[in-house]
Amino acid sequence: MDDAQMEARLDLLRLEHRDLDTAIAALAATGVPDQLQTARLKKRKLRLRDEIAMIEDELIPDIIA
Repeated sequence: MDDAQMEARLDLLRLEHRDLDTAIAALAATGVPDQLQTARLKKRKLRLRDEIAMIEDELIPDIIA
């Protein structure tokens, strides 16, 4: 995967991460939030965060001092 593809993937992951924030907030705002669904969304959000961090690490070159 070249840098442009990685940047595009990173943008999509960040968008999905923000969408999950919105979904979790909306689910919490309901009268009786679904704990199982909330846990699944949060778990997905954590996986996205890890993937985002991995791609960012690949895009930023290591600098040896």
